[in-house]
Amino acid sequence: MLFLAVSTSAQSSSSPQSPSAACRSTLYPKLCRSIFSSIRFSPSDPYSYGKFSVKQSLKQARKMSNAISNYLTHNKRRSYMSQAEVGALDDCHQLSQLNVDYLESISAELKLAESLNDLLVERVQTLLSAIVTNQQTCYDGLEDSKSSIVNALSEPLKNTTQLYSVSLGLVTHSLDRNLKHKKKKKGSKGRNPTKGSQVREPLENLIKVLRKSSCKNSTHCPGRERILDGLEGSGILLNETVIVSPYGTDNFTSITEAIAFAPNNSMPEDGYYLIYAREGYYEEYIVVPKYKKNIMLLGDGINRTVITGNHSVFDGRWTTFNSSTFAVSGDRFLAIDITFRNTAGPENHQAVALRNNADLSTFYRCSFEGYQDTLYVHSLRQFYRECDIYGTVDFIFGNAAAVFQSCNIYARKPMAIQKNVVTAQGRTDPNQNTGISIHNCTIAAAPDLALNLNSTLTYLGRPWKEYSRTVYMQSYIGNLINPEGWLEWNGTVGLDTLYYGEFKNYGPGANTSMRVQWPGYSLMNASQALNFTVYNFTMGYTWLPDTDIPFSAGLLD
Repeated sequence: MLFLAVSTSAQSSSSPQSPSAACRSTLYPKLCRSIFSSIRFSPSDPYSYGKFSVKQSLKQARKMSNAISNYLTHNKRRSYMSQAEVGALDDCHQLSQLNVDYLESISAELKLAESLNDLLVERVQTLLSAIVTNQQTCYDGLEDSKSSIVNALSEPLKNTTQLYSVSLGLVTHSLDRNLKHKKKKKGSKGRNPTKGSQVREPLENLIKVLRKSSCKNSTHCPGRERILDGLEGSGILLNETVIVSPYGTDNFTSITEAIAFAPNNSMPEDGYYLIYAREGYYEEYIVVPKYKKNIMLLGDGINRTVITGNHSVFDGRWTTFNSSTFAVSGDRFLAIDITFRNTAGPENHQAVALRNNADLSTFYRCSFEGYQDTLYVHSLRQFYRECDIYGTVDFIFGNAAAVFQSCNIYARKPMAIQKNVVTAQGRTDPNQNTGISIHNCTIAAAPDLALNLNSTLTYLGRPWKEYSRTVYMQSYIGNLINPEGWLEWNGTVGLDTLYYGEFKNYGPGANTSMRVQWPGYSLMNASQALNFTVYNFTMGYTWLPDTDIPFSAGLLD
């Protein structure tokens, strides 16, 4: 299990470095030093540090997954658990298994790599960031469920979380050193786009074809490889198409059945497995598991194809993580023209419409409707274009690297004692490459709030975790936003470690003269803002063209 089995030339670019110096790049330098002092032959370069730390993390991830599995399968222990506790443990088991998978992927991919490159570095940092997030989500869920198991697992969870964090810090540091060396050696100026760029939208022609489809009575529609080849642009690669209707006239009556029919672990070159969900209400709780990749879900439009549920944390049966109406973990998921809804209402508190922990996932012309915790951008790399998001408290939250572009973000009327907060970003580690970037969007009041704006204080965001990171760029901010702009979560916690930025926003709520004076808040310049564009923040230019979804890679003119 090698962490950095890369080319000799790549390894030789790394100069020797003491464990103490390398450990300073982590949140837990004392733990980091103790890891290296426990081995007979101490590594002497950043690659070896990373190699060893990931190897230890994988061992610990397997132990943690087995321990949680034992709790779930031990009938006597389980009989004493509440439904909320069992749900939290189920979440932990799913998340711990994801961590094992991610660590195995890191080892395998780097073992095969001939040299380091931007894409590989970004993927490694992304997966390690998600591993830290998964562990934190597990702990939060157990704590929120008031589980007695928290006492038994809190120390192992804490130790494992810190080990993952050490590995993330070492890897980020070592890979960054290597790339800087290579760029310096080659005279590279790095990436610095100054203008937005867009891909075409031939996808519209495909949508028209499907909505007039004549194959609805067949078991499935044949794949249409590069169906749009005759048009300028790349076209979208399809593998197979199935049609869902709630009325029994097509291939399936539920989206869940259609997902189950999809191939497992397909590759990008296999094309999308397209599920066309005709107009209707789909009252089902849908999960797209990790092994269902390259799924494209197409509806007939916002408020026409609607996926709806009402699970919430308040009724004691669900965690925030598993309260979602729709949850997706499979890579390269694409959704177009769908409404995702949670109807639990403001009185039921946390109630997720959509949870997304799928890497390279894209949502286009979709609507996310709920109140508290509407859209859970949990982890990995995500893109949202021309979507509508409705909610009240922390209604865009999580710890993905998520970019929202040309979206409408609507604050609704909450309960009388509540304040509205648009975002609650959950970054727990400064080495995570995560955050929420809101670019060229509109932040406004939904109709119910617009009737009485003075009844509710509304803020751009608050720090759910210590290293929370959120930016608003070139967006319209309506008069619903409080002049201070941002809200504390718990006193002064995180106010000097968070990163909140604003860049060239406009509208009555964009006046920054009365904004908070926190150390972590800043009015960004263009160079800083470029770091949060599609180009730099998610490397979206490498994967979004395959979706044929329009996007701006950099800042707008």
